[in-house]
Amino acid sequence: MSEAIEVDISDLPGVGPATRAKLEAGGITTILDLAASTVNELVDNLGLTDETAHNLIFESQRLLREKGILEKDLVSAQELFDRRAQMVRCTTFSKNLDNLFLGGIETQAVTEFYGEFGSGKTQICHTLCISAQLPVEERGLAGGVLYIDTESTFRPERIAQIAKTRSMNTDTMLSNIHVAKVYNASHLELIIKALGNLIQQNGIKLVVVDSIISLHRAEFVGRGTLSERQQKLNGIMHRLKRIAEIYNIAVVITNQVQASPDTFFGDPTKAAGGNIIGHASTYRVYLRKAGQERKAIMIDSPCHPYGDTNFMITEGGIGDPEESTKKSTASWKSSKAAVAEKAEKSSSKKASSKSDNEEEDSEAAE
Repeated sequence: MSEAIEVDISDLPGVGPATRAKLEAGGITTILDLAASTVNELVDNLGLTDETAHNLIFESQRLLREKGILEKDLVSAQELFDRRAQMVRCTTFSKNLDNLFLGGIETQAVTEFYGEFGSGKTQICHTLCISAQLPVEERGLAGGVLYIDTESTFRPERIAQIAKTRSMNTDTMLSNIHVAKVYNASHLELIIKALGNLIQQNGIKLVVVDSIISLHRAEFVGRGTLSERQQKLNGIMHRLKRIAEIYNIAVVITNQVQASPDTFFGDPTKAAGGNIIGHASTYRVYLRKAGQERKAIMIDSPCHPYGDTNFMITEGGIGDPEESTKKSTASWKSSKAAVAEKAEKSSSKKASSKSDNEEEDSEAAE
């Protein structure tokens, strides 16, 4: 990637001073930014012609393929298999959840968690903010985190609690997390467009969007605005997907849910955003409450088998039910032993008192 970044955007065929000025004015300063752009973006925002936009994107992607950043146009399945075998995955600190993902959260993919409030979406995101900073040997991504907060749910205190519980340096963990607080849908779109620069400047390896639809859902109300809303969401999702592939990072998004009133049997809960978000997400996981535990269900994946697993929200972030069960079992056993000991003492005391009373009665009879 560093080789591609060192190549100046002016070295591309057809990029002169005027074109470069237009690109930079639109926030496109590197070849990676250009390769992640779409023709419509260049035409609508920068005033380029369709032909110029096509050629610029084609040439930037061609150069990235020559440098080995992007995959070739035509590769064998064996090459893809070997490459995916070396793909980095990020742990969630839950063995159950990692097994559901066959190793952890993938890079070069968009992973979606959806569920009702309190199902654990934001807690998973906070936990990943910690695990993504771990070295690759410890199943981390060895990089920084960009947390795009659209619901005002990011809490640095929670990050500090997770880090402290896991005996990590709290200050280091907090300083490597960059939080972008978003206030409206247009602001979110601008941040997504500027992701390339943010990733390069801060060494980002994980991008979290919590949540992807809340702002658009609040601003685009009614059926009359549905088409426009879906088009904007489609642009955001596809840009996130391209950025994940080009920059070799992991992208995690959370999504809200809606009830389906025409469902008479089964779970009426379904993800918001319709097919646009469903098709654009690489992996889609449904989270729901299961008592004190949380259940994760693999809804859609190109390679994972359908399955589900349970996890828990702990002081150290996401964990497995077995850990809490052991603690509660030990506590129950000690409590049970204490009760038994107390009952034994009480019984012994009663027996002693009864014996004393019998002796007194005997003496009185004599």
